[in-house]
Amino acid sequence: MAEARFQVIAGGAVPEEPLATDPWQFQAACVEAFVASWRARGFSPVTIDNDVGLLERTLVALGRPAWEVTPEDIDRVVGDLAVKGRATSTRREYVQIFKGFHRFLQARKAAEIEAAFGVRLVCPVDEFNASRHVGDDSPALVPPPTPERVAEFFDFMKQRIATARKYGPAARDYAMFRTLYHAGLRSEEASLLERPDVHFSRGPFGKLHVRFGKGAHTSGPRPRWVPMLDGLDLVLRWFLEDVRPKFPDSSVLFADESGGALHRGTIRNRLRYLMELEGRPSADRFSPHALRRACATHNYERGVDLVAIEQMLGHWTVSSTMRYGPPRRSSRTPISGQCPPLWWN
Repeated sequence: MAEARFQVIAGGAVPEEPLATDPWQFQAACVEAFVASWRARGFSPVTIDNDVGLLERTLVALGRPAWEVTPEDIDRVVGDLAVKGRATSTRREYVQIFKGFHRFLQARKAAEIEAAFGVRLVCPVDEFNASRHVGDDSPALVPPPTPERVAEFFDFMKQRIATARKYGPAARDYAMFRTLYHAGLRSEEASLLERPDVHFSRGPFGKLHVRFGKGAHTSGPRPRWVPMLDGLDLVLRWFLEDVRPKFPDSSVLFADESGGALHRGTIRNRLRYLMELEGRPSADRFSPHALRRACATHNYERGVDLVAIEQMLGHWTVSSTMRYGPPRRSSRTPISGQCPPLWWN
């Protein structure tokens, strides 16, 4: 199979045309539209180029149109990567880029695919093939960082703001990772936040409007409101007043130096870079998603109800939230009102 079938043509949005009868031509047009959506969301050209290459390699390895891919195809591709000795993070990236493309097809192209090829889209990535080949170091199996470890990391970041060559990016990173932790956001949810999504007057401590929360299957984005507890409102007030004006004017909350949105891969790479600067051993390092799990676990340990954590994280069921928490609480002291501000202590 020629890789040229998946070549992405530079340019803007794909013009509307009659349904292609050739599945490879149709998929190439879908990839092009998917990339156009990244541009519309403000991702940097470097990030787009990297992800396009990853998506093309994934589709070539799968060997069939995305709407015909089965769970066994995902098993085969990720298993082959494991046999070749590719890193766990690389295997996970293959799965995630395909999953993102498939979500795009479900949201934008499902009717066309069913009409042209008679296939109703069902994502072949599930909890079995996604976790079985990722390995024992999957984030779901690695304990989240302790409250003490998280506090040490944020102390390091706070001190770095005063010495960093560029104040703006250093301060932005601090505010962004505090938001991931205190609000329990996914990286992509944080990357899609805009300044109008910060509502200081909503509720006793203010709330974030997560408009692009992760949905389930074909449901599309699932918006939710997340309270700004533990002094997160103070962090974001400081960020919007003192830090965000140092970046180009745009609606993006956590912008890059061109004013565009940070891609979730960039957020992951920034965190890895910061922990390398911190100089801690690899066993003490964690991912952006581990901060989300730490938010759930630490709130559960101090007595927050599971249903409240479920709503905060945007889970569909309490059973999903229960995987984030420990077997039992280390403290059953209920939370009443705002917790002591941790952001600058």
